[in-house]
Amino acid sequence: MKFEPISQSLGPKTPISSVSPTAPTVHLQTIGPEEAGQRLDNYLLRWAKGVPKSHVYRIIRSGEVRVNKKKAEPTTRLVEGDVVRVPPVRLAEPAQMAIVNTAQTKSRAQGYSDKMPILYEDDALLIVNKPAGLAVHGGSGIALGVIETLRITRPELKFIELVHRLDRDTSGVLLLAKKRSALVELHRQIREGQTDKRYYLLAHGEVTQGAGVMQLKYALHKYLLPNGERRVRVDPDGLPSHTALRVIKTLKRENATITLAEAQLKTGRTHQIRVHLQKLGHSILGDDKYGFEDQDKMVKSKRLYLHAHLAGFTHPRTGEKMRIESPLPVEFTAMMKLFEVASEKSETIKAAT
Repeated sequence: MKFEPISQSLGPKTPISSVSPTAPTVHLQTIGPEEAGQRLDNYLLRWAKGVPKSHVYRIIRSGEVRVNKKKAEPTTRLVEGDVVRVPPVRLAEPAQMAIVNTAQTKSRAQGYSDKMPILYEDDALLIVNKPAGLAVHGGSGIALGVIETLRITRPELKFIELVHRLDRDTSGVLLLAKKRSALVELHRQIREGQTDKRYYLLAHGEVTQGAGVMQLKYALHKYLLPNGERRVRVDPDGLPSHTALRVIKTLKRENATITLAEAQLKTGRTHQIRVHLQKLGHSILGDDKYGFEDQDKMVKSKRLYLHAHLAGFTHPRTGEKMRIESPLPVEFTAMMKLFEVASEKSETIKAAT
């Protein structure tokens, strides 16, 4: 079982791209234990927000970036104590970066943090219950995500990185690493299928499971819409994907039926569960990318009904088997209650007649 890791490119707290476009200056960065072991190009790319990738490679190859006063290659592995000289760089989007320091942004970040309960924390890990509607990181017009929120509200954390991603509209268990060693180890577990990630979902219609757990296996292909939005479709030329689906309960009322199910990821492709349920003919309630608007209007969906309720893994430092769970969101229970009440009324009417 695995879910998709994110890039491991890490760096110091002060981004090299925060150099003012009107007052460029040389930066000298000393590599600490959390940055050690990275490639030079990854180190620079992680923090050169808004700087074109081609420009980062150009300043490395031209010798403007120096490691311990010597020219270095993009593939150079950094060692603790190395001093990296970074030449003046100008932001491609200075206004977007400047917003991080405003009082308004700090206030927004605190508001997001208050709605993001901590499920588990120690010196290596921070695991939160991400609310639906909050992206895991900024970008594409989003100034604040989970990672930016935590860097603003938890300035005492010298290092904090996402272990994996959740879609913006998906809620639930989200793992973050407070040590680079923990991040590397969790990414290894993900790659080698040693983690367990499970989701609750509400799907349109009655999903018929049969005798055993349904094994949904489709090749998935990522593509872009004309407006630049990312989408995924079932395509023979795509990458293999596998979801195990277990039906928990079917709820009916006069004009609609929904199914509560648990999905266990065997692979971690983009939008995997959502596309698998669409292919099955039972899209997830509230899915504005792969669902049906008329069905969602019928049941009055107010969010994407997909929730990461369980993460299982081995603690990267202690070796302990971990099982972190998040309760079913109130929106799920409220939606199911609507169907249960309708069903109870129906049974009462039938009994009376």
